[in-house]
Amino acid sequence: MSKPSIGLRIAAGFALLFLHFPLFIIVLYAFTTEDRTYQFPPPGLTLKWFGAAAARSDIWAAMWLSVKVAVMATGIAMLLGTLVAAAMYRAKFWGKEVITLLLILPIALPGIVTGIALLSSIRRANLEPGVLTVVIGHATFCIVTVFNNVVARFRRISHSQLEASSDLGADAWQTFRFVVLPNIATALLAGGLLSFALSFDEVIVTTFTSGQEMTLPIWFYSELFRPRDRPITNVVAIFVIFVTMIPILLVQRLTQAGEDMHGGGKTS
Repeated sequence: MSKPSIGLRIAAGFALLFLHFPLFIIVLYAFTTEDRTYQFPPPGLTLKWFGAAAARSDIWAAMWLSVKVAVMATGIAMLLGTLVAAAMYRAKFWGKEVITLLLILPIALPGIVTGIALLSSIRRANLEPGVLTVVIGHATFCIVTVFNNVVARFRRISHSQLEASSDLGADAWQTFRFVVLPNIATALLAGGLLSFALSFDEVIVTTFTSGQEMTLPIWFYSELFRPRDRPITNVVAIFVIFVTMIPILLVQRLTQAGEDMHGGGKTS
């Protein structure tokens, strides 16, 4: 394969700069000595905001709530997404494509539309907005990432493997455990990691379903109106960048060696 031209390299460099320059600004101003304005260059650098952020109990509470919600939503997504992927892979019926479209719709719709729809459903079901409703809301779009990854991997499993398992006397559970699960394991894990990353930093759907609960993204939103806390907000933003970046890097590693990942991002 020939190397890309100089012009293409420059264009790629500008694209990367455009995408990541705002992140650089966030990191830079997490170390500034000024607590109100974004003066450039910063008047000085300090680590005091990291200590101030670590001492804030509201930050820790919001962070652990986000982790708890993300873990529960990911667990639901991995279970239901895998079951739906298996059913859609094996079944052949009229309207299958329509059902597939309905499955991926929550992640394709703008977040505000999904949030309003979930809020209406919560009120009709006479549920009190809280942790449970946030988990349900996040699971609706996390299922899509698991479903897309797992169903793509199912399509790569040879029917001869399943038939051979049955011919050798394996029951349905043994076939799943020893044949199906090893084949879909990396796709399932990749979908789960993406689901965790999506749930952890979701803000729009959370706003409509959380009630009085404050996840880390909701905490960020409330801090926008407190100028003196901007450096602390930037410190927490660095933490969120790393938390969401690690699952994505793991997914990239899992899907190397020619394995395509079929995931998606939540649109806002």
